[in-house]
Amino acid sequence: MKLTKKQMVLISFMLFSMFFGAGNLIFPPFLGQNAGSRAPVATRGFIITAVILPILGVIVVAQSDGLDKLAGRVSPAFAMVFTLLIYLSIGPGLGIPRAASVPFEMAVAPYLPEGANLGICMVVYSLVFFIVAGWLALTPNKLVNRIGQFLTPSLLILIVFLFISFVTNGTVSVAPPQLAWSENAFLKGFCEGYQTMDTIAALNFGLVIATTLGTMGLSEKKDVIRHTVFAGIIAGTILALVYFVLVYMGMSSSGVYPIQDNGAWTLRCIVYQLFAGPGAVLLAAIFTLACLTTCVGLITSISQYFSTLFKKFTYRQFVFGISIFAFVICNQGLTAILSISVPILNAIYPVSIVLIILGLAHEKIKNNRYIYPFTILGTSVISVLSAIDGLGVNMGVISTFCHALPLNSLGFGWVSVTLVMLAASLVADKMKN
Repeated sequence: MKLTKKQMVLISFMLFSMFFGAGNLIFPPFLGQNAGSRAPVATRGFIITAVILPILGVIVVAQSDGLDKLAGRVSPAFAMVFTLLIYLSIGPGLGIPRAASVPFEMAVAPYLPEGANLGICMVVYSLVFFIVAGWLALTPNKLVNRIGQFLTPSLLILIVFLFISFVTNGTVSVAPPQLAWSENAFLKGFCEGYQTMDTIAALNFGLVIATTLGTMGLSEKKDVIRHTVFAGIIAGTILALVYFVLVYMGMSSSGVYPIQDNGAWTLRCIVYQLFAGPGAVLLAAIFTLACLTTCVGLITSISQYFSTLFKKFTYRQFVFGISIFAFVICNQGLTAILSISVPILNAIYPVSIVLIILGLAHEKIKNNRYIYPFTILGTSVISVLSAIDGLGVNMGVISTFCHALPLNSLGFGWVSVTLVMLAASLVADKMKN
């Protein structure tokens, strides 16, 4: 069976919109402004972790019939812990609250009347946000039409309008790169892609796309995989183009505005320069649409997973529960949410990357029973230790060991450990045979 072109476009739009949320708007212009003239090099690294790996993750999870089965190749215990950690971190514990707090604090709060109670305004905004997100998530079979036909096209039109306005009327001045970006722009851009959380999100969305394709009449697994690949290529292409647009605006403004705290402030400066006060409406619409679609995708995927894991509770109950919990967390403030995101992502991301790579090579390595547990164990241990060390916790000889690893200062100490454990798994398999 083959879907129509319209159906494929709608599926691709839905996948793109689930990926494109708060971090996807914030970090590309931030990269462009900080990397300055080195932005083209940094963008190549960013594209790997923010586009290529997420799309591969969707395909691998669809091939494996879910994240739990993919992680189960390591061990049942790891599958349970890692899957729960992924769903909680990308969902109600971090990803969903961030999706609601970012548009308010960056595109709404700065334009409220002087003296307005920000706490009350945040409660009202997030309440409406989660009511809409929860309502959309209650009917996952309608997500393709609601997101693909309206929300995503609206978001893309707004971004294209902003870009054209910047190209025709914006002030352009490219500055030299900041010190951290001058020598290792590619690797720095690679690490910045972590902050979008897309590779982790892909481990959730793969099952959503496969399930959605099943509701469209695709029953054969090979048809589901083939259409997932097509949807991933289209969605990834759109993602990359949007990132190039946002990075370009950030790079072109690097010599116009002082370095900002994050990319949202860079976008605010650009929008205000182009449209003055009324630009606040445009910026709020872009942020809200982007974050809403991602939030709906996360609530849907996590509720689907937990409703199959804990059968005493229905899908609808999990939608309500996750929405309420995320509503409470997001009102703790964006600063508090972001402060815990970096160490968590530094601990989870390398494991996710290695798991996706192993999943892609599964047919060639499936007869080696050591390769999954050895490599994932090594990556997990060093990633967690490096994340703890990055928080400034002195672990004595362990911290010394972490600092001695190749590329550790750039955030890639886990690579050498993973390669050593990969070699060890190959040796163990040879000895067994």
